Amino acid sequence: MQPKASTLPTILVTGSNGQVGFELRRSLAPLGRVVALDRTQCDLSNPDAVREVLRSVRPAVIVNAGAYTAVDKAETERDLAFAINGTAPGVMAEVARETESLLVHYSTDYVFAGEGSAPYTEADAVGPLSVYGQSKLAGEEAIAAAGAQAIVLRTCWVAGAHGGNFAKTMLKLGRERDSLRVIADQFGAPTTAALIADVTAQIVSRAWLHGNRAAFPVGVYHLAASGETSWHGYATEVLRYAASKGVNLKVDPAAIEAIPATAYPLPAPRPSNSRLDTRKLRETFDIHLPDWREGVHHLLDQIIS
Repeated sequence: MQPKASTLPTILVTGSNGQVGFELRRSLAPLGRVVALDRTQCDLSNPDAVREVLRSVRPAVIVNAGAYTAVDKAETERDLAFAINGTAPGVMAEVARETESLLVHYSTDYVFAGEGSAPYTEADAVGPLSVYGQSKLAGEEAIAAAGAQAIVLRTCWVAGAHGGNFAKTMLKLGRERDSLRVIADQFGAPTTAALIADVTAQIVSRAWLHGNRAAFPVGVYHLAASGETSWHGYATEVLRYAASKGVNLKVDPAAIEAIPATAYPLPAPRPSNSRLDTRKLRETFDIHLPDWREGVHHLLDQIIS
């Protein structure tokens, strides 16, 4: 027998048309009534609009997948980036505290300076290099200041079947160009939107909806696929796998030229080290994080088909 709709928890998702938001609509659906809102329905640049929507819906869980993600453009749109990435999460946390809801928010490896080669832990010092990273850190700080029950999931190198990303760009260029040059001295773990959404659903279900809320382990966690690679290694794997699936490429995956980041300057600096230590997340929530290749292969299967 199906439970009555009124007994199901309401889960509100912002940024529902983004890479992660799109997958959350799938992963959270078995847990309750999902209210998925895009930017036209919940304008994160308008704090009053955010408060009005959240107080109207009164969800048991707020999952904020909305964000300003134009890293280079943020250098000249600082106010808008901070409004969406910094102020809005704080407003959500305030309402979550009022309504005794759980807030799940996504942050980024860009809050770190990207120094060294060791994976960053949640306890490591932050030091964002870009306006985007600074705005995401401001969001983390606003959530902490609000005192709500909140989980902040820092992730990196996100790619989904819905929306634009590095994997799709490499696949497109591999079909169009005879040669490619890709940065080889920046490292991280390609992490699919599907993995992020599935882990979110696991946390919400096990630890919040069916767990002891008073003992809920709030705080900041790192969420990324296992393993590591460079952008060059990522591009090579994307095209190698695509070729194995019969995709007609103009460029030889083994012939992609490795270049330093200095050869491809961008308005916003990127961290050289985007490795994230995920032990805290894995041990706290008993979650397995598969190798990044598994996620990328599954993603490419979807894109190619």
